[in-house]
Amino acid sequence: MADTLRRLVNTSAYNVLQEKLEAWYNDYHLKSCDQNLNRCCELVELTSKVQGQLFTILSLTAKEGGQYAGVDTLKSRFLPWLGSSLFITSSGVTTDTSLNLIQESMEKEKKIRALSDSHEQEMQKVETQLSAARLQLDSIKQDLRASRDQTDMYKRKLDVLDDFERQIRMLKDEVSYLTAEKSLLQDRITRSRSSSPLPRHSRSPSPLPFLRSDSPTRAQLTNSSRHSRLVTRFTDIYANERLDTQNLLSRYIDNLEMVQRIIFISTVESFHAAKMAFRQFKLRVRKTLSPTHIGQASLDDTVLDYIVRNLDLYDVQSSVNDVIRAMNVNPKISFPPEIDFIMISSFIREMCRLAFAMQTLEPPLDLAFTTDGELYSESKYRRSYDSEFTAPLVAYHVWPALMEGDNVIVKGEAFTKRGALWSPRRSRSRSCSPNCSRGSSPSRALVSQHRSTFAEMASVRTFFAF
Repeated sequence: MADTLRRLVNTSAYNVLQEKLEAWYNDYHLKSCDQNLNRCCELVELTSKVQGQLFTILSLTAKEGGQYAGVDTLKSRFLPWLGSSLFITSSGVTTDTSLNLIQESMEKEKKIRALSDSHEQEMQKVETQLSAARLQLDSIKQDLRASRDQTDMYKRKLDVLDDFERQIRMLKDEVSYLTAEKSLLQDRITRSRSSSPLPRHSRSPSPLPFLRSDSPTRAQLTNSSRHSRLVTRFTDIYANERLDTQNLLSRYIDNLEMVQRIIFISTVESFHAAKMAFRQFKLRVRKTLSPTHIGQASLDDTVLDYIVRNLDLYDVQSSVNDVIRAMNVNPKISFPPEIDFIMISSFIREMCRLAFAMQTLEPPLDLAFTTDGELYSESKYRRSYDSEFTAPLVAYHVWPALMEGDNVIVKGEAFTKRGALWSPRRSRSRSCSPNCSRGSSPSRALVSQHRSTFAEMASVRTFFAF
């Protein structure tokens, strides 16, 4: 026992415990909750160690005193303390308070159960309301679809009515126009018969020559306004649609010259296809109107006036297809095999419509004739920004010039370059197969090359002689 007591004295456990308590008290407000709890647990552990040593000393001392020594002291001091300190958690807790705590916990559990039951009931109510709202939403959706269908049907009916009204207005205009022509014709017939009576037995010519008049038709009256509108549209296409098409083609073709050649050739082919379609349309209209034609205007004027009124009857898609077929066999342009010229069909369609409408003018508008290597003309073209401004010949055309007979209405754009006639010729990549190129003999290629060289030299000599 003495050795154990000596070790306890030498360790100075209580001094260490006191120092730690003082340090904790001084730093209590500076430390966090976790740090204070850790310090308290450390002191509890230290106290338990000291108590363990004291219990060891207590048992050894009791053994040294014999079997009955120290019994009174243990009964009077140790057992009451042990009962009050270990078996009762707190000096202020009694049996009544424990019962109160048990009752409070039971009441809390009951309240929690009641709240859970009410929560479940509320959830069921909410789910019921949600299902009802979903059913209402489905019915509203069905009603909305039905109303949309009815609205679409009404819109279609309104469109049909609008078409009917437009046709009625057109027919009324036609009737009023024909009524005015009829009254004018009757007045002219009356005046012609009253001013120059014919003998009863004389052979007189047909009265139709007296019906001829110089009164203008609607096409003639609107010729100047349509002329200015179409010329403006031509310049707008050059400034807007042409650049949009050039940007579109540049995504697939990295050669600017080839892109500009494609746009130029599509423009020229569009005018050619539109002029052919206009001739065929004019012949059909003339054939239809010639058996029943009467009136003061000539048959040609009547036919042209009908075409001006019914430009929407022009089958522009057929002309677009003709243009694309012509471009597919053109040896001057090429296109990637995975892409087709149909991607610029919107540009071709606009050019065909414009060219068809230009054929209804008096005189009609057309594009200037162009050839690669021709002499550059300041009156017809402007040089492109990347041209050689001292070059006399046109390497290729960027945009055609618009002509009215021999007069230039709108200038075109051309690329000039020295040695344009000696530039290598292009061939369309998809129009000729590799088998054809292998089958051609070298002698034929040399002959064709010499012929082209002689032709270019002859044109150069002609230019310098000029």
